[in-house]
Amino acid sequence: MQEITEEILKFRDDRGWKGNHDIKNLAISISLEANELLECFQWTTADESIANDKQAIIEEMADVLIYLIQMADCMNVDLEKAVKDKLIKNAIKYPLPEKLTK
Repeated sequence: MQEITEEILKFRDDRGWKGNHDIKNLAISISLEANELLECFQWTTADESIANDKQAIIEEMADVLIYLIQMADCMNVDLEKAVKDKLIKNAIKYPLPEKLTK
């Protein structure tokens, strides 16, 4: 995670974009890119979308992650730790069904 974060931040900094990448603008960009991801699935089944537009889907997924990593950097959030902590909370909130734990 650290290596990809450094690459993303270097890409941003090399282009002088950091000034535009405040938390609000990054949150907006995440939402916009997530909507572009949704657009890949509009009017088709999931299977049709993947068959017809897999590369576009992959690129939109990457765009969402790129902006999310930049937002985490702005907020000094350790995303890896945040995900692990959230998985623990989710495991408590959504325990395994009894039939799966036996």
